This record gives sequence, C-alpha cells and structure tokens, in this order.
Amino acid sequence: MQRAPEHFGDQELTLIYIAKRLTEALRLENLLTESGLDYLVEPDKYSGGIIFQSERVGAFFYVAPGDEDAAKDTLSRHGFQPYKTE
Repeated sequence: MQRAPEHFGDQELTLIYIAKRLTEALRLENLLTESGLDYLVEPDKYSGGIIFQSERVGAFFYVAPGDEDAAKDTLSRHGFQPYKTE
C-alpha cells in the first residue's frame, strides 16, 4: 500500500524501481498494493537518452529494508527489472 514518508519514520528506504512512464508507475502501484507491500513513491529527476542526454522526471519507488527482497522478487516475477545500485 502506498504510504506517506512519515509512515517509515527514520528508516533509510531502499530504491527498488524508477518508472519512466505514468502507465508503468500505475501498473507498479497496483502490483505492490495487491502484494501487500508498503511502499513510498516520489517524483524525482534522472538522466535519460542515449545520443542526447536530458534530465527527466520519473516515479521513484522505495520500500523499507526488510521488504526489499520480497518487493524485488515480486517485480521480477511480473516482468519489471528491479533497480540495481551501481
């Protein structure tokens, strides 16, 4: 279920996915909610483009550290590629 930042308190949340399109973000919200996972979604900027790099806005999905494995597994099973830290 989508939660406000206050729900997570002082926890350092884990980025699990960056949705680049609205339809993708809505599909992911439904998936996480149906899976019973608490998540935070916030708009933020990312760099995109291969030839012409530009700054774009996407929906950044975060979960509590204890839910990271379950959330990434859920994403993978439904065709999403979870965010990997560099």
